[in-house]
Amino acid sequence: MKFIVSSTYLLKQLQVLGGVINSSNTLPILDNFLFELDSNQLTVSASDLETTMASTLEVESDSKGSVAIPARLLLDTLKTFPEQPLTFVVEDNNTVEISSNHGKYALAYADGNEFPKAVALEDPSKTVITGDVLATAISKTIFAAGNDDLRPVMSGVFFQFSTEGLTFVATDAHKLVKYTRGDIKANQVAEFIMPKKPLNLLKGILAASEDDVTIEYNESNAKFTFENSELICRLIDGKYPNYEAVIPKENPNKLVIDRNQFLNSVRRVSIFSNKTTHQIRLKIAGAELNISAEDIDYSNKAEERLTCDYQGDDMQIGFNSRFLTEMLNNLNADNVQLEMSMPNRAGILTPVDGLDEGEHITMLVMPVMLNS
Repeated sequence: MKFIVSSTYLLKQLQVLGGVINSSNTLPILDNFLFELDSNQLTVSASDLETTMASTLEVESDSKGSVAIPARLLLDTLKTFPEQPLTFVVEDNNTVEISSNHGKYALAYADGNEFPKAVALEDPSKTVITGDVLATAISKTIFAAGNDDLRPVMSGVFFQFSTEGLTFVATDAHKLVKYTRGDIKANQVAEFIMPKKPLNLLKGILAASEDDVTIEYNESNAKFTFENSELICRLIDGKYPNYEAVIPKENPNKLVIDRNQFLNSVRRVSIFSNKTTHQIRLKIAGAELNISAEDIDYSNKAEERLTCDYQGDDMQIGFNSRFLTEMLNNLNADNVQLEMSMPNRAGILTPVDGLDEGEHITMLVMPVMLNS
């Protein structure tokens, strides 16, 4: 088995696939990339049993075969080469020999047949979405997903597809983000919970891609196909909480404010907040928003005043500044609206501008109790 491939082209594909491989694997074979050659088509795969990703590359070859090559060793070697053709030859003594312009390198390989096979999806449903839209949906929601192993359903992003549009939801019980696209529709209703790891991989790959991504899914797995790659992952099993029930419908108090100004103010004031609660206090009266924080243990306190557009009753409400900062950071609007009903009910943050046609974002943040 022998093939010739460009060093930088191979490295670029392998760096993406390398994101799938865990730093410590139960099966030693998973520390490898699987190379499957079929004349001038080389398919390289990486897996951690839950997620498998494969890319197809164009190479110069007329042979066939499959070998598993140590991923870390190969990546470290490729990173040091300037652009040049590399020749890979699988020798009889169980090594793969790589020849460059300046030298030869031999790596021990494992039998390609030992590598776990990717799951074949039986009878999947299918939806097509452009890469950059999917990447946006992931990056707008994934930060709100939880990390609690005891509640696995909350550690992923909930995909809800229907003939009216696509909805993506993430929550960790303190904050919740609902991202909707009314301009893209699925041909049938489907719901599934995607784990974080494959979503982070997709987010990185698809950020600037305008190519279509085909999403196929059944009860237990989802498969994303785009350009020359495919990613298959196991879905999180379980029922997603009824998130609509926690979004308060009646919110008479509405605050509109410049996002950047609000974000910078919250960041500065929160430095003086208590290090365990990160609590900041918003006091709104008329057209003035007063943001304050206090750490009684160290006698640190800060207070800022901002002008805002506010309709509603005067009120005081406490929030965890980290959640508020994360949410404001993930919006690209110039102005945002914060809707509230009472100091013990969730606040709803929405962008006033900067959205595409058919795009909606609702962010919900739970208040913290203020000690008066």
